[in-house]
Amino acid sequence: MKANNKDNNSIEPTKSELEILQVLWKHGPSTVRFVNDHLNEQKREVQYTSTLKLMQIMFEKGILARDQSQMKHVYHPAVEESRTKSFLLDRFVETMYDGSASSLLLQLLGNKKTSKEELAAIKDLIKKMDK
Repeated sequence: MKANNKDNNSIEPTKSELEILQVLWKHGPSTVRFVNDHLNEQKREVQYTSTLKLMQIMFEKGILARDQSQMKHVYHPAVEESRTKSFLLDRFVETMYDGSASSLLLQLLGNKKTSKEELAAIKDLIKKMDK
């Protein structure tokens, strides 16, 4: 499997690219047909040729890698899910909250109904971070 050698640490996927990445993160390496079928089931009606073209562009950008050893190319993310999400979250916090994670957290907790389980997990995380 050969990946494109571009710097994928600074690539910000588009909304459509993130939809494709979500399918690949959830289901693992997949063909264009598999990804397209899942997008049509979960998101919206997408033409196969549009999915194919977008995944080819993602390969060229270094977001995806692909196995070309068989007739049907199998694509997989070139960067780990956690790294991509971490990059996007850092970018979001920097842009929207002037780099303040606490401002983001306060906004989230103020806007959404947080379950007792979620609050307990947050408290546990804070305790671990205090140590």
